[in-house]
Amino acid sequence: MNVTIYDVAREANVSMATVSRVVNGNPNVKPATRKKVVEVIDRLGYRPNAVARGLASKKTTTVGVIIPDISNIFFAELARGIEDIATMYKYNIILSNSDQNSEKELHLLNTMLGKQVDGIVFMGGQINEEHVQEFERSPVPIVLAGAIEESNKVPSVNIDYKEAAFDAVKELADKGHKKIAFVSGPFHDTINIKYKLEGYKEALEESGITINEDYIIEGDYTYDSGLEAWARLEELDSKPTAIFVGSDEMALGVVHGAQDSDWAIPDDVEVISFDNTRLALMVRPQLTTIVQPLYDIGAVAMRLLTKLMNKENVDEQTVVLPHRIEHRGSTK
Repeated sequence: MNVTIYDVAREANVSMATVSRVVNGNPNVKPATRKKVVEVIDRLGYRPNAVARGLASKKTTTVGVIIPDISNIFFAELARGIEDIATMYKYNIILSNSDQNSEKELHLLNTMLGKQVDGIVFMGGQINEEHVQEFERSPVPIVLAGAIEESNKVPSVNIDYKEAAFDAVKELADKGHKKIAFVSGPFHDTINIKYKLEGYKEALEESGITINEDYIIEGDYTYDSGLEAWARLEELDSKPTAIFVGSDEMALGVVHGAQDSDWAIPDDVEVISFDNTRLALMVRPQLTTIVQPLYDIGAVAMRLLTKLMNKENVDEQTVVLPHRIEHRGSTK
């Protein structure tokens, strides 16, 4: 049977209020009494009932995190930043995978709210009007991490994806490349279609390079889609001399596909990736990549959420973190 606060109070010969004060760290308890209560708690193995405490305080010190795919290293690094800051501020995490499915995202959102979480960190590729309506109806704060909601109605933490893509492609163009391909993540994701793709196109236009639609290939963030993208590019009569890839995992597929076809990286084709996950270091040559501070995005999103949950003053709810390009062996 579960040990209750009543059992501890009886064994220690104190009131339940005194046990509660000891458990919650209230200083208004005599040291001798505190010592006696702690000894009984340890001996009986008492664990405070978080649900009961939540009902009393109207807070569960629990945060819901909705993530597209925890097996993807991109989201795993974001989640680590969330977890570390949550632990620092004494919040527990309920983590759920949405599988990048809109219906499941909305279902999980309502499930989290049903569990009386104090706040939610949400990650998802496509934020539509139905999402926004649910966010606005939420009785607790919601913060987006690595996800774009274009009206900025919902607090969020991101980088400037369009500028980052522009910087990478412009760097390749400035080196003299005229045939620059773009291997993108899914076009149903707002970040890809409205930011990375637009940054790619603007960099080409500013460099006086005609956009070739054959050089724009949609992948799905996976290694296999990188391999498939390279196979399509290799079949073109006018093959690219440089490739901008929307994620590190896809970039590994592109690099390995090229190498399997006896193309040398970077001598025959230069590759710039996006994200700077650990995967960028697990290929030879190592990937030149846009550094998206994944851990920081998660950590800042969680810190922003703690402020909103505690009704602290927040100067800016739309946070844009800096990015840079880390140069390695996949470019000259």
